[in-house]
Amino acid sequence: MVAVAPHDATDPGGPPAPPAGRSLAHLLGRLAALEAAVQAAVESRRAVDPGIDDPFRGLYLGEEDVDRVLGGVPRPGPSPAARDRRDRAEQDADADEAAGADLRLRRLARDVGLDATDIDLLVVALAPDVDHRFERLYGYLHDDVTRRRASVGLALELAGLHPAEVAARDRLGVRGPLVESGIVTVDDGDRPFLTRSLRVTDRVAAHLLGGDTPDPSVADLLVDTVPVVLPDDGGLGRLVTDGADEPLLAYVVEEAGASGRSFAAAALAAAGRSSLVADLERLEREPPVAGFTATARMLAREARLGSAVLVAGPVDHLAERGPELVRVLAETGVPLVLTGRRHWEPAWSREVPAIVTAPAPAAAERARVWRAHLDGRVTPGLDPADATTQFRLTPEQVADAAAAAVNQARLTGRPVDAAGLRRGARSRNGAGLERKARRIEPGVGWDDLVLPPPSLEGLTDLALRVRHRDRVLSDWAMRPGGGRGRGVTALFAGDSGTGKTMSAEVIAGHLGLDLYVIDLATVVDKYVGETEKNLERVFGEADGVNGVLLFDEADAIFGKRSEVRDAHDRYANIEVAYLLQRMETFDGLAILTTNLRANLDDAFTRRLDAIVDFPLPDEEHRRVLWERCLGPALPRTDDVDLDFCARQFELAGGHIRSIALTAAYLAAGRGSPVCMADLMAATQREYRKLGRLVVRAEFDTWFDLAGP
Repeated sequence: MVAVAPHDATDPGGPPAPPAGRSLAHLLGRLAALEAAVQAAVESRRAVDPGIDDPFRGLYLGEEDVDRVLGGVPRPGPSPAARDRRDRAEQDADADEAAGADLRLRRLARDVGLDATDIDLLVVALAPDVDHRFERLYGYLHDDVTRRRASVGLALELAGLHPAEVAARDRLGVRGPLVESGIVTVDDGDRPFLTRSLRVTDRVAAHLLGGDTPDPSVADLLVDTVPVVLPDDGGLGRLVTDGADEPLLAYVVEEAGASGRSFAAAALAAAGRSSLVADLERLEREPPVAGFTATARMLAREARLGSAVLVAGPVDHLAERGPELVRVLAETGVPLVLTGRRHWEPAWSREVPAIVTAPAPAAAERARVWRAHLDGRVTPGLDPADATTQFRLTPEQVADAAAAAVNQARLTGRPVDAAGLRRGARSRNGAGLERKARRIEPGVGWDDLVLPPPSLEGLTDLALRVRHRDRVLSDWAMRPGGGRGRGVTALFAGDSGTGKTMSAEVIAGHLGLDLYVIDLATVVDKYVGETEKNLERVFGEADGVNGVLLFDEADAIFGKRSEVRDAHDRYANIEVAYLLQRMETFDGLAILTTNLRANLDDAFTRRLDAIVDFPLPDEEHRRVLWERCLGPALPRTDDVDLDFCARQFELAGGHIRSIALTAAYLAAGRGSPVCMADLMAATQREYRKLGRLVVRAEFDTWFDLAGP
């Protein structure tokens, strides 16, 4: 004999209620109302069930059972006890909310758009996860002890709905708010609709019971944002407050150095709305559509459970995979703010979003974020923002860079200095660009350069452009129109070995940046259009890296456009035209080097911010180069005459370096110091490499001593 003894949630004779707030009390009150409805359903079953005492009931179907099924099972009317308990629970909830209590079941119902009947269905599906007695009761009502969750038919019955009504069935269909929002899952899709099982996910059940741990499948995507102070939110806050009753869809376009996520979170907080922030860069590079659809639904569910606006981005790499991925996210039905550096594409959503631009933080704001995360561990008098003005860092990257700088400073026991700040900033660079370029950590400085004053002045001006571009272009509004970026582009022109690459390394070291030398072998492709795609990948990766981009031997890809005589000329011109356009929108520092300046297209010259010529060194500079290339540690004999070498041989610094290295190896092979004969032998070999004649007039008395 099955008997059900109803109990009140506050009845000391029933299952004890855990010590929780009014939110849980409201849920337990609704479960008590459900229990009364189950009591009525059980009594209705018992009235017509002849085999109520059969121990094998539900495991087989006898003749009496067939007759009972054919005769129909009476449907109980609305249970007065259930209605009274529900009304009492809702009256208590009204009083609790008036007193300021946050009732999770009611808040979830408002956010998802559930009415009273939907809540009844939700409670029916949730009951076995909260009170294990409902498992057995549902098994009895199903006449099947293995069916321990409510079916669609049983849920409709307990909610007082007829299973043949279309409107009632739609409540648990794929377009019903319970199922579409991911609150309730309908299992056993191969069964008839009414016998499919209802399940409330563990995450939703835990939330209604007071838990706030996010779903493990999306927990890694959820991040905290760095609090920022916004001088202007672009109207995003007004959009939230004025359109509170309308679906929110906004897109934040990020300028270089800006964080759309922090921008949106700050604007929403100022408008009194909480945000759930997802970092989409943590997804796999090319997520499958089906897998990402499930992820998007779970993110939307997390936002609903927290009554938050979902802030997700950047969407750039999703858009590269295809517009359908962004569309999946944009059409989840929750208040949503997407972020990215690309412009909005209509294919991303059927709805038209509000588009807002997130500017890069001003210097004062960057300084505030630096100081907040350095926590006073900085050298007195040092301005972190001024020391790192050449870096384009988002607030999140500033926080990570500050943490890296502090950790390194702990190793030495000293405060963070300017060099430590720059090292921390460089540590935020991703490794994506290294697949297309060779990264060099600068190891030389201004004192290592041997150049004439005009060249040094040009390099100094170039460094000034990079360090002060934010003040000039933003604060003083000197940014040109025409869609030009904030980048700086320079050309280093001169013969091989005159110091072009070394000067780029010096500039990078002075700015505290890494040098990335573009590998042309990974860029140039024989197939039409592939070179442009490779270059776009290079520039795209470089936009997210704080470094100096060096195109060595740039005339190989930045050559002059020519008159079109055949298809090859046409495609070559398209390639150059693309480069012209892409260089203008680049936001970083790009340095082009060439041995033949005349080979570059004239249009590049107009787009260059600086041109630095590297002439062959004169005798005075050659003397300095010989001395520096040999260095103080290399042992020499007294007959080494560097004045003679500087006077007689018109060589660039790179060639002098090569000669010094060869002479050192010759001396090391003999186990003796470098002598003049070693230098002359090495010089002859360098001449032959260059295709120059070795004549007595240049080598003078050392001609015969130099060897063959």
